[in-house]
Amino acid sequence: MSEASIGHQQNPGRYEIRLKGHLDSRWAAWFDGLSLTNDSDGTTVIHGPVVDQAALHGLLKKLRDTGLPLVSVTQVESMTTTERNTT
Repeated sequence: MSEASIGHQQNPGRYEIRLKGHLDSRWAAWFDGLSLTNDSDGTTVIHGPVVDQAALHGLLKKLRDTGLPLVSVTQVESMTTTERNTT
């Protein structure tokens, strides 16, 4: 069985998770390594690398415990080395 078929990744995926409502900045420590932004549209965006699917499910469980409704979970493209160096 190949690594791809059992869900292992060489590099972490990057995700953007949106919640309806705002989380106070004190919650940022609970989501270590992920950025937490309150948008003007009344949502909170949690963004950053997630190591694998098991970690993503653990993160979703934490999000459920906040009591805020989940709006979306989106895997986003990581910036390439070239893009990082030009920004």
